[in-house]
Amino acid sequence: MKKVFDLIDLDCANCARKMEDAIKKIDGVESATVSFMTQKLTITADDARFDEIMKKAAAACKKVEPDCRIAM
Repeated sequence: MKKVFDLIDLDCANCARKMEDAIKKIDGVESATVSFMTQKLTITADDARFDEIMKKAAAACKKVEPDCRIAM
């Protein structure tokens, strides 16, 4: 399943890259792109575990940039 989410309060391109790298390492994620310019997260992941994966992705984003949220 591929979905696109808005990112709220993403403040720097370097943080976006770190988030993208962390999300790509989550088991079940096929691909992930974090765009600082568009403030979007595009993720392709296992349908059966998508909610679980998104919780882990949100935690990864918070770890890199505590003010950033994924609008789900």
